[in-house]
Amino acid sequence: MLHKLIYNMGMRYRNPSLIPYLKFLEESDKWSLEQLNWYQFNKAKEFFCFVGFYSKFYKEYFASYGFEPLKMTSLDEMKVLPPVDKMTLIERNADIYTYFKFPKLIFCETSGTSGQVLQYHKDEVWDSHNRAAMFRGYRWYGIEPYERNGYFWGYNKTLNWKGRILDELQNRFRVFSYSEDEITQFVNKLKSAKFLEGYSSMIYEVAKIVNRLGLSGQFDLKMIKGTSEKIYNSYQLEVQKAFGQRIISEYGASESGLIAYECPEGGHMHINMENCIVEVENGEIIVTNLLSRSFPIIRYRLGDAVTLAPKDYKCPCGRQHPVILDILGRVGKNIYGKTGKYPSLTFYYVFKNLTLSKGIVLNYQAVQNEPGMVHVKIEQYLPDLAGIIDVEMRKYFARDLDYTLSWGEKLHSMDGKLKDFITTLE
Repeated sequence: MLHKLIYNMGMRYRNPSLIPYLKFLEESDKWSLEQLNWYQFNKAKEFFCFVGFYSKFYKEYFASYGFEPLKMTSLDEMKVLPPVDKMTLIERNADIYTYFKFPKLIFCETSGTSGQVLQYHKDEVWDSHNRAAMFRGYRWYGIEPYERNGYFWGYNKTLNWKGRILDELQNRFRVFSYSEDEITQFVNKLKSAKFLEGYSSMIYEVAKIVNRLGLSGQFDLKMIKGTSEKIYNSYQLEVQKAFGQRIISEYGASESGLIAYECPEGGHMHINMENCIVEVENGEIIVTNLLSRSFPIIRYRLGDAVTLAPKDYKCPCGRQHPVILDILGRVGKNIYGKTGKYPSLTFYYVFKNLTLSKGIVLNYQAVQNEPGMVHVKIEQYLPDLAGIIDVEMRKYFARDLDYTLSWGEKLHSMDGKLKDFITTLE
């Protein structure tokens, strides 16, 4: 009860519009697709009109491509606008801001996997309504955000006193190193927790330690949420054995907001269409954040390859929100062969095919430092599989790419996100 009281007090102070919007989202959760589309279109039209008036960048951007928000009759009309990327948001940062006077702004900074540092401010409604969408997802699993929870987010030994106080107020605890003693202490706290969240790769690494130490089967978790990384099928068996639950996906980014949340029944992610518009062009997701009034994010190239469900797909849960079937990974980085060039996602397909056709699940990391050569590290020690891997590699690269394999590798340094492809050539 104490943490519920602290949570409610904190929400009223930091996010006063959160609780009313959460109630709205629980109502719209039951809407028909026609109602959702109607709401999304009208919210988008209002948002574009606001942005076109208050943002210097978007005023020019709209005019350059003949986009007139006030005359919109369909969301398809926004496709005349070419997508923007993170570098545009960085280079035109000052012009993108709207000059509307918001009562409260929250500073944000994100670098992501690209390493490009983006700084901007969220207005209170943006921050509150995005959190409300996340908490709606929690409630799908019977979770309230003030319940006891464990948190994995890199190596946190240097967490300052403000962070520690914030953790305590949020009824949250972390791992501060990955020694067996620290893991044992964390596990003891986890016995009273209701959910666990953080980088999926770190949840997996800790699950391996939990299973090795014989500490599994002691928990009453309702949800394990992976964020900011792809959740590989190879993680699930280990995590479920350790914690009694599989990892579910929350998909989004700081600047794009929450895009989709995994459904407890369908196993795929429902798009948060009350707050964003999702498009897919050439397999890549394009996001418009309808909450981002202080720093507008319109037709943003997030850098991920995704697969949408067919329009006639019906989720067993009954929700009408469109579905993302799979997040394939980052796009943009290239594998350089002796003469050709290949998307880095090619390795994902090589190892996915092994799982689908042979039932072989391997964790890998590919490293390229010179054209025509890649070193592939594999966590499992199964050198007898080298021939099967070679068959799959040759399907995609023929003889244009040489490679070496190493087995029994530790892939994760535990200091941030796990990258499945590392290159020094770009």
